[in-house]
Amino acid sequence: MGENSANPRITKIETVVFEYTVENMGVDYNGFNLVYEKGGKRKLGGGLLRIHTSLGVVGEYVGGPSPSGAAVQYLLGSNPFEREKIYNDLKRGLRHTDRTQIGAVDVALWDFAGKYYNAPVYQLLGGYRTSLPAYASTYHGDENGGLHTPEAFADFAEQCRDLGYRAFKIHGWGNAPIEREVANVKVMGKRVGDDMDLMIDPACEYNTWADALKVGRACDEAGFFWLEDPYKDGGVSIFGHKKLREHITTPILQTEHIFGLEQHVDFVVNGGTDFVRSGVYEDGGITGVMKIAHAAEGLGLDVELHGGGLAHRHIMASVRNSNYYELGLVHPGIKQTKPPVYAPEFTDELENIDAHGCVPVPQGPGLGAEIDRDYIEAHRVNTIVHEA
Repeated sequence: MGENSANPRITKIETVVFEYTVENMGVDYNGFNLVYEKGGKRKLGGGLLRIHTSLGVVGEYVGGPSPSGAAVQYLLGSNPFEREKIYNDLKRGLRHTDRTQIGAVDVALWDFAGKYYNAPVYQLLGGYRTSLPAYASTYHGDENGGLHTPEAFADFAEQCRDLGYRAFKIHGWGNAPIEREVANVKVMGKRVGDDMDLMIDPACEYNTWADALKVGRACDEAGFFWLEDPYKDGGVSIFGHKKLREHITTPILQTEHIFGLEQHVDFVVNGGTDFVRSGVYEDGGITGVMKIAHAAEGLGLDVELHGGGLAHRHIMASVRNSNYYELGLVHPGIKQTKPPVYAPEFTDELENIDAHGCVPVPQGPGLGAEIDRDYIEAHRVNTIVHEA
């Protein structure tokens, strides 16, 4: 065994920054949520993180944010196989700043390991599924003739059902009267409730706990699968959501907006949620999410991953206690919402499911899908390089 393989190290961290344009896209009343706007154009950004190693194998991840500052200095020279040590060191080191930096690094290191061992990440995790049931996760409601009424949401749900989706999630309006949110739930239940599992995610938009209660009772009537992040506590109040659970029968899905294993366990054991939410961005990459998924399993609960992406496909393929892959965000009036850096079957656009409403798990080494490097280079606006 050569010197490099005996003592591997990270030699360079490179981020390729690129931009792409989404057609028919605008923003809502306060500028935070992307919504349908006919004729609108929104320029969005992406980044390809590349972690070079002394073994000549490069771990890659299209996602962010990339590491910066002290995190970069720590990573350069570190052993790329020591993901557990890196996860814990960064968790501690970034505790006062931006712990979301852990996620992209960890995913890229799993990609490195899969390439080194010539195996897809899900196999390294002990995975067994190769096809994952997906739900259509909508853009927020708008006032522009897209998803602008309960009937429009129901029409879109029927379209998704006919494409093969087994489940559908509403992101409602940012500043709607709560009566319109209630009506949306009831119309959806009547139109497609017998055909699909239905979810609603207000994204913490409702002003009061009482508004959340009203929508929760409508969800009970319509037979919704879950109610997620309803009101403006920011998704973090254990006590508030425990009280909400006591007054409705629809399961609550929380923990998107708390970070890491310990906070998730605290939230669950203190009664703040039914389903457990986790994601590589918020919770420390694949390493962090797998810890949360197994903790939830030990408590007898299911974990649902926040958003799509290759990393989440590999994770979901590797855990028993997860129900649906979140394919989003999608809209009937916006054909392409993602940069086409992967083949269509690995790109989360509306029609990129099979007839059974499922998406495949990549089978190549690492994250398992070829990156369209020509597309990224054609849309590149910057390259940031840190070397040891």
